[in-house]
Amino acid sequence: MDTLQDFIAQIPVRHNITSTIMLLGVAQNLFLSIVLFVKSKNNRLLLYFAFLLLFGTLVFLDTYLCYTGLIKHLLEWNDSSEVFVLLIGPFLYFTIYAFLKRKPISIRMAWWHLILPLGYLLSQIPFYTAPVSVKLNAYLGAYFNNLGTASVPDTFNYSYHHIKDIFDWLILCSLLLYTLLSLKLVKEERYRNNTDKANLKSAKYIFTRNSAIILLTFFILLFTVFYIYDDDGGDHFIAIFQTLVSFATTYIIISKSKFFEKSWVADKYETLSNTADEITFKEIETFVDNNLYYTNSHASLKHLATQLGIHPNQISKTINSDFGSNYNHYINNKRIELAKERLVDPQFSHLTIEAIGESVGFKSKSAFYNAFKKISGISPFKFTKSISPKL
Repeated sequence: MDTLQDFIAQIPVRHNITSTIMLLGVAQNLFLSIVLFVKSKNNRLLLYFAFLLLFGTLVFLDTYLCYTGLIKHLLEWNDSSEVFVLLIGPFLYFTIYAFLKRKPISIRMAWWHLILPLGYLLSQIPFYTAPVSVKLNAYLGAYFNNLGTASVPDTFNYSYHHIKDIFDWLILCSLLLYTLLSLKLVKEERYRNNTDKANLKSAKYIFTRNSAIILLTFFILLFTVFYIYDDDGGDHFIAIFQTLVSFATTYIIISKSKFFEKSWVADKYETLSNTADEITFKEIETFVDNNLYYTNSHASLKHLATQLGIHPNQISKTINSDFGSNYNHYINNKRIELAKERLVDPQFSHLTIEAIGESVGFKSKSAFYNAFKKISGISPFKFTKSISPKL
């Protein structure tokens, strides 16, 4: 009878172009996740993204080790990354939610997203603590079923297999759910700004839309691989896809870096002091809100820049980056929010709808009506009627 070491020694080690591509993807994902963890600080959005990339790194590192046969040196960790596969969908959804809603998803909303990964983790504890021979047989059965099986204690309990046998379906259901939820968020964002062409082309919208499309593509690829291949025979195709995504993500992050901005490299900006060349969105928000700047009918990007002592291009760039749209939409959005409050506030009941529009900074009735309908989807009159039907 072959000993455990004899079985392990039979496992061949292979290195080819496929394994090289897989290793590049693992290394690139790991690098990106480390960078995002370092940069995240108190930014929950970047933290979600960093965890997403880290989970992908662990999953595809496991795939790389199994494909090459190097897992035979780390059999204790075979199939230990399965739970991370179930975390990819939720954390991509968290990232897209934080991008589009401009706030992190709350714990009250997020807890149920972790039920499936946690439940699967608990169900597989018998496998994680099983003898090495059990994990060796699991690997041989998936990749080299012609090599036979190692001896396992007769008392070993395989009850965890009831859940493990449907793992592929759990992955597909999880990815389908989060694909639909992500696409719903993107669709809502598109509908909210369906008449604002500038915002539809914003970097945040395009990034989240493409992320949802990638998740959908990932789901289709997984379904195809699971349908064609038995066990883990086609996992390397999924890993190659992950490599392409990781390098595309790196390209996007680098291309959006300040290194390529004219304000960072052009000589004509070098005369600006460091303090005059930087302003945060929070600083803009504080000034605009505290002074009700948007209610000024003469408000403009140039005038705001003068008030803040900053170059107009810097303000425009900051608003586009953090708000996801241009200056005009940013100001009009605040005006409309205030107009909605005043339209239903008894203290302003003596004013006409047109007068309320003027009170929040619009120069004309048509400008107010057009902006209100663009942002709210309905006219000021219909909004008032929907809040107070008896009016």
